[in-house]
Amino acid sequence: MRTEQTFLSLLVTLLLLSVVFFVVERLAARGRNRRQPVFRKGWATDVVYWFATALLTKPFLRVILILPLALPVMAKLISIETLKLGAYSGYGPLSRQPIWLQAIQIYVLVDFFAYWTHRLFHRGRWWPFHAVHHSSEDLDWLGSLRVHPVNDLINKLAQASPVLLLGYNPAVTLSTAPVFTLFAIFLHANVNWDFGFLRGVIASPVFHRWHHSKDREAWDKNFAGLLPVWDILFGTYYMPPGRYPENFGICEPMPESYLGQLWEPFAWLRRRGRKVDPQ
Repeated sequence: MRTEQTFLSLLVTLLLLSVVFFVVERLAARGRNRRQPVFRKGWATDVVYWFATALLTKPFLRVILILPLALPVMAKLISIETLKLGAYSGYGPLSRQPIWLQAIQIYVLVDFFAYWTHRLFHRGRWWPFHAVHHSSEDLDWLGSLRVHPVNDLINKLAQASPVLLLGYNPAVTLSTAPVFTLFAIFLHANVNWDFGFLRGVIASPVFHRWHHSKDREAWDKNFAGLLPVWDILFGTYYMPPGRYPENFGICEPMPESYLGQLWEPFAWLRRRGRKVDPQ
């Protein structure tokens, strides 16, 4: 019964988002975007990701997020009884700050860790898992949902764990996941919006869509999910004036089906790991 209610809730939310972004991408954009069909290539696969991530990946994520709390328990900084009672609100001096002040610090820190985790997934053996997300050639809001479970789990764990270990309020820390997810959906929208003079202050669709561009000069740029300051500071900022991203996807082949995309990173690593016959 609970699974059915969750599925229904996911379906309603997906329909509402579809209506909102139909208005945003088709009407509010006023023609200043890359035109593509409503039911573009790969849309059904992305819908499967929407349900699979919520029903299969997130329950597992709740379990592994217990790990960052295990160390404070072992160090006797917090008690297991407090966790069982649901009364845990953090530990140490950082947790004694006002909630609003903690929230500012938490969101900045999570975005900082997300930036470096994102850069990690653009390298070596991590890239095949992230390539799934970059494989959308007709990029729009729905394409934001295409995230491999390995990519998703490591992202969430790497972003939340340091903040939880520092003793910040766990409820505020965990609130970053849905907030950043909704903002990521907006960042992938098929619109050419960049917030004008605030383009270097807060991430925008143009900022992030350049990150998905196949143009060589845009590779490995614009990793931040919220604050472009990280890209500015670490030399990965790319916002060419008067230009908009148009060419999306990856240079490698990627299966179109959900199951094919789940397996492809492992197959990719297996292929790369084989010895080549020098002949």
